[in-house]
Amino acid sequence: MPELVDAAPASALAVYAHPDDAEISCGGTLARWAKAGTEVHVVVCTLGDKGSDDPAVNPAELTRRRAEESAAAAEVLGLAGHHNLGHPDGTLDNTEELRRALVERVRALRPDVVVCPEPTAVLFGDRYFNHHDHRAAGWATLDAVAPAAAMPHYFPDAGDVHRVGCIYLSGTLEPNVWVDVSDALDAKIDALFCHRSQLADTSEFFRGFLRERAEEAGRQAGVRYAEGFRRLTLV
Repeated sequence: MPELVDAAPASALAVYAHPDDAEISCGGTLARWAKAGTEVHVVVCTLGDKGSDDPAVNPAELTRRRAEESAAAAEVLGLAGHHNLGHPDGTLDNTEELRRALVERVRALRPDVVVCPEPTAVLFGDRYFNHHDHRAAGWATLDAVAPAAAMPHYFPDAGDVHRVGCIYLSGTLEPNVWVDVSDALDAKIDALFCHRSQLADTSEFFRGFLRERAEEAGRQAGVRYAEGFRRLTLV
């Protein structure tokens, strides 16, 4: 039976590769939690500097624009904070440097819940496979959360240890929980549409497509609109 998660955590940290990933992956959940009083932070690992198919685009200008888009999206979602680790697109790997940076954020922000990409979900049908940066962000986040952030001899200068209660993996092929985002779907879409450098189409047609995707998850959960996750309970 599908498990519908109604309770909002006191604090949550979402970690994603690119500036628009959190919005498309779990924007409804983050908006719902923020509205319910959760202190929600988002960490983006890359600058978004290669996120254009136009060879004339200046990467530095694109980086600046995407930072502005991220700030606008954070306001729409009601985030308590958003952070960028500054890695160039396409270079993300599960390195000690990245894990250290994520451990520092986990220990500083002390989230009850961490949300990140499902790194083992790679092939989606015959039309899409999961981007290298997405997979790297997922693995690095998992390794940073457990055991590193919770154990004092991992990165001892990165702050006081913190044990995360559970992880929500988005983009999973094996969801075991769903969050009802019926009252937060418009905020998710509006936040996604802040990333205008990435979206050629912000029409009502595309808004309808995003609603259809949420409806598919909603049917599994027994609600109008939902987002599905694979939840890992750590404590």
